[in-house]
Amino acid sequence: ILTDLFMIIVLKDTLEKRGALGQIKARIRAEVFNALDDQSEPRPPLSHENLLINELIREYLEYNKYKYAASVLTAESGQPEVPLDRQFLAKELNIVEDANGKSVPLLYGIISYFLHHGKEESTQNALPKVSLLNYPKQNLGKPPTERNQK
Repeated sequence: ILTDLFMIIVLKDTLEKRGALGQIKARIRAEVFNALDDQSEPRPPLSHENLLINELIREYLEYNKYKYAASVLTAESGQPEVPLDRQFLAKELNIVEDANGKSVPLLYGIISYFLHHGKEESTQNALPKVSLLNYPKQNLGKPPTERNQK
């Protein structure tokens, strides 16, 4: 019994060190969600804004290798299985990408913009065209009809 307990502890420790235990737990959660998801209850239609928001989140999750969280988001939200083209997403959000910004999710730049420049841009009446020099920038804090209105 002691050797079995020791083997379990060593196995758990090894899986934790490799990062596999977290992945296994996430996979189990995703499978439980899929098993419990009531397919008979129709989902509300996916609005254009929600489609874009979900896509930003999915890109962030996949970039950080949260693939099971991304799969749950896709399944639960009704997001299309095939991700939106990044160029299309950037165009829809008026984001102008430079070479440096293409290596990170658009959401990083949006957050960076608000942390570093959001207050300066909030007094202007138009959505900012942005560069991804310091990651992408965009004003998404409010619904489209309320953005940048003071």
